[in-house]
Amino acid sequence: MKQCLNFINGEWCSSKSNNFIDVVNPANGEVLGEVIQSTKEDVDEAVKAAKEAQKSWRLVPAAERAEVLYKVGYLLKERKESLAQILTKEMGKVIDEARGEVQEAIDMAFYMAGEGRRLFGDTVPSELQNKFAMSIRVPIGVAGLITPWNFPIAIISWKSLPALVTGNAVVWKPAPETPMIAEEFMKIYEEAGLPKGLMNLVNGSGPEVGNAIVEHPDIDLISFTGSNNVGKIINERAGSLLKRTSLEMGGKNAIIVLDDADIDLAVDSILWSAFGTTGQRCTACSRVIVHENVKEQLENQLIERTQQLKIGDGLDPSVDVGPVIHGKSLERIHEYVKLGIEEGAKLLTGGEILKDKELGKGYYYAPTLFTDVSTNMRIAKEEIFGPVVSIIPVKSFEEAIKVNNDVEYGLSSSIFTGDVNRVFTAMRDLDTGIVYINAGTTGAEIHLPFGGTKGTGNGHRDSGVASLDVFTDWKAVYVDYSGQLQRAQIDNN
Repeated sequence: MKQCLNFINGEWCSSKSNNFIDVVNPANGEVLGEVIQSTKEDVDEAVKAAKEAQKSWRLVPAAERAEVLYKVGYLLKERKESLAQILTKEMGKVIDEARGEVQEAIDMAFYMAGEGRRLFGDTVPSELQNKFAMSIRVPIGVAGLITPWNFPIAIISWKSLPALVTGNAVVWKPAPETPMIAEEFMKIYEEAGLPKGLMNLVNGSGPEVGNAIVEHPDIDLISFTGSNNVGKIINERAGSLLKRTSLEMGGKNAIIVLDDADIDLAVDSILWSAFGTTGQRCTACSRVIVHENVKEQLENQLIERTQQLKIGDGLDPSVDVGPVIHGKSLERIHEYVKLGIEEGAKLLTGGEILKDKELGKGYYYAPTLFTDVSTNMRIAKEEIFGPVVSIIPVKSFEEAIKVNNDVEYGLSSSIFTGDVNRVFTAMRDLDTGIVYINAGTTGAEIHLPFGGTKGTGNGHRDSGVASLDVFTDWKAVYVDYSGQLQRAQIDNN
């Protein structure tokens, strides 16, 4: 049986725990292999290696560091299909989505490699004669990266690539559900010639390995993507240790459909945003806020199209919706559906765990639509992380904006309208980090910042140039070549 091990200081290694757990294909229950469950001592070894390696890596010119990233990008490109196949087997998303996720990692590698010749600071005029002033970026040190299972190669690319090109070292804990794709990504870094110790992979649980990373005195920053509850705990603990934390957490994203919207386009976008990745995206559409004048038309089309979606193993290219990640997730989704019915929402379609001979032992949930959902219902406020959509009727554009913003999260929002005045008002007033116009809530591109407001995060961003701010400190530099003492704010007045 395949065993997924740790990668510490340039070597593949096990753990003294010698404890393994199964890696399961959610589409059919097949055991794909097993992954080592590490201990605090393994984290200590990884941090020791990272700290030592970073001492010399920070002195390597950024353009030279970037050459490794270019190689990573080319290797990802060469292996795109094999990586996508592994991703679908481990995580369950349909194969087209898996290919798209690998492409995102490819794009990020080339984009961040380009930053090796940028990493811009500023030069500014000094207020004193014969004095030069500038700001430069400097690496922070050792970055602890904790990533989820739903985008197991894209999200680590968002974090590790900017961390490395800016001169940091990395200790990475991937999700236990997707260690095989993590191993393949690690092998690519190894083959690309990344010096040993700079990228360390430690498999294990959140309580054991995750906590050890957060609390380690030689890890200088934590970048985490995952649930709101875990993110709050990390922020509290890391903050007390004065570590920088970058948190990308949940969402309760909405698509607004106004009475002048292109309904056909809105339906296409809702289906993709809500049921792509089986709703297991932090940007998934879980609310549809629709003007009452077009509510019936929208619902009728959504019901028909939802019932036509093909459900099954994501390796089948004809499948639209794959499984959810595991049985625990399946049960959680179903509990929310039962709760929605108890709260008085009207179930239009779906609402059941799917079990038949064709689906076998996989973890499948029927794509589900509720309507007549009120804003005080839990299904309208809490993140479900599954293929469940709540339709909320409104009477006006202004009410739609208010309903959109009336949740704990603030990641992604969308509006369908042909009114340019409403478009620009929505761009201003939608309280989310990402806003789409006449498109769904998913589809972020790597050259723009990714993240949200309120309960979604703590102000930092993954992806784009903004991600460099997570992994660098600003240093202000003053060069006085006057040959005499000059006192700022005193001698210039």
